Amino acid sequence: MLDKFRRAKAGEIARLRQAADAGRLPPAFSGKRPSFSRALVSPGPGAAVIAEYKRASPSRGEINLGLTPELAAEAYARAGAAAMSVLTEERYFQGHLGFLADMSGPGLPLLRKDFLLDPLQVVQTAATPASALLLIARMFLLDSELFEMIKRAERLDLEPVVEVFDRADLNRARRAGAWIIQVNNRDLDSLEVDLDNSRRLVELKEPGETWISASGIQDRGQVLELGGLGFAAVLVGSALMASSDPGLALAKLTGRKQP
Repeated sequence: MLDKFRRAKAGEIARLRQAADAGRLPPAFSGKRPSFSRALVSPGPGAAVIAEYKRASPSRGEINLGLTPELAAEAYARAGAAAMSVLTEERYFQGHLGFLADMSGPGLPLLRKDFLLDPLQVVQTAATPASALLLIARMFLLDSELFEMIKRAERLDLEPVVEVFDRADLNRARRAGAWIIQVNNRDLDSLEVDLDNSRRLVELKEPGETWISASGIQDRGQVLELGGLGFAAVLVGSALMASSDPGLALAKLTGRKQP
């Protein structure tokens, strides 16, 4: 699965390298980037909720192509999202880099979720209003490559969120200097989701780390449970986007009363 995603990004990376050679990389975003990690400090019980804008996925196909990023951002903000995750990968998730600007209106921190492999993709992200970006630990052949991506992000005022699937990924993330850890509950081979992955790995959490549980969160009880186990936040995408009313679905997770 990850090899397929690597191949899908080859053209984008080649174009970025051509742009860099020609001195045509976009300038850094000049506006304010709200802190992603600070937004995850929940004042109430349970974990904060990161609401995701995901139009499609390899496991589900098209999910919701009719909901615009602007309307999703407004609905998520009203329903109590702490931050928003924005799929920008085009081939398999039908995302777009421009969705980050489209969803910046409410002022919530934005996480760019994509398959980022090259430092120039970090530079590309820094030209958007994103506050954070996702790096998948096992997509990098060498620890030094992940380390360089993390440091490049930090130098450009972006917070790196490093995704892990198991203990080996977690060890690699820590060696590279990650401190925002996202546990993916989806098995990449079978595509099955098991929240026990988060329940097991969070026992390894260390002081000073911020942890996020992603995939498979369906109800308020799970949000409360995962928060009690030590997760600062949960990331929810498909369950919201597949709902007839994503804002209402999110409010049920956050405990926010809808007007």
